[in-house]
Amino acid sequence: MNEGTEQGLIHISDDVVTSIVGQVVLDTPGIAGMSGSSISDNWAKRLSGKNVKKGMSVEVKEVDVAIDLQVIVNYGCVIQEVCYILQQNVRNAVENMMGLSLVSVNVKVEKVALPF
Repeated sequence: MNEGTEQGLIHISDDVVTSIVGQVVLDTPGIAGMSGSSISDNWAKRLSGKNVKKGMSVEVKEVDVAIDLQVIVNYGCVIQEVCYILQQNVRNAVENMMGLSLVSVNVKVEKVALPF
């Protein structure tokens, strides 16, 4: 995303959006991780601060964003509620932190993380 100001140009990289959304996903209660990687990989990424890109598609245009997420939900959670909260958390982060309009947050639950 590029935006012009009186002082110059502001560019927000797609990786920035991905990093923020990835952290929001992992911080949402009931979400075990992103699909496309193991749960232990997600914990390693969370602890190391690396971007979470697997299971996520982010399309950034001039002033708006569309996001598709593939997630793993913890067993025993009400899936609809967890996904609704996730959508709200992502929307709040994108709109408040970056000043972008969020067109859609599509959530696909691909797995349920069973307790060990």
